[in-house]
Amino acid sequence: MELKKNPKANVGRNSSLYFAIGLALMLFLTNFAINYKTYDKAITDIGVVSMDQELEEEIPITQQLQTPPPPPPPPAAPEVIEIVKDEVEVVETVIQSTESNQEQKIVKVETVKVAAKVEEDEEVPFAVIENVPVFPGCEKGDNNAKKACMSQKIQEFVNKKFNTELAGELGLSGRQRINVIFKIDKTGNVVGIRARAPHPGLEKEAERVIGLLPQMQPGKQRGKAVTVPYSLPIVFQVKINFLLALKSKMI
Repeated sequence: MELKKNPKANVGRNSSLYFAIGLALMLFLTNFAINYKTYDKAITDIGVVSMDQELEEEIPITQQLQTPPPPPPPPAAPEVIEIVKDEVEVVETVIQSTESNQEQKIVKVETVKVAAKVEEDEEVPFAVIENVPVFPGCEKGDNNAKKACMSQKIQEFVNKKFNTELAGELGLSGRQRINVIFKIDKTGNVVGIRARAPHPGLEKEAERVIGLLPQMQPGKQRGKAVTVPYSLPIVFQVKINFLLALKSKMI
């Protein structure tokens, strides 16, 4: 018997496709079978909630402790009223009215004089004063010339009036120095004389000589007379002839 075969038919033509589909289907079924789980069926009674039943809460019975009331406060002591005898007569002060009327006379008030204000003495140092005190005979020249003239005049005056033999009588020898400070007030008089020396006798002699200085024209600052302090060192050497040397110094 002769076989009938279509020469165009080829069974192995789509074999790879069928193999892939079959392989994928087997993998899916295998995975499903591995992960498949089964559970036992059991009936669970969860009960029935009835809202008709009322919940009754048991409240414990407590007994309230009653504390005794505090004791009443003690009665206040009665006030003792002291009766004072009415022996002192009280004089009532009558406040008079300060309002004036037409019948009242007007009293003339005297004018009150106000005392003049006492000006304080202003002191200006001899070195910085605008117008120095003027010694008699030193009226000419400028301010510096009057300063030099005043120092020279005071030196000549002290040389003439100072007792140079006093140091020898007091038993002193060698170089002696006397520091004298005085002030020329607003009227030109010499005041506030102070001296310091090795012996009280020399201090008194220096104060005596400076007190003999004549009245000068007062120093002025901004056109106003002021007090001017002045310093005068007296230096001399005690010798046989008792020579006297003087130096004047400005403050």
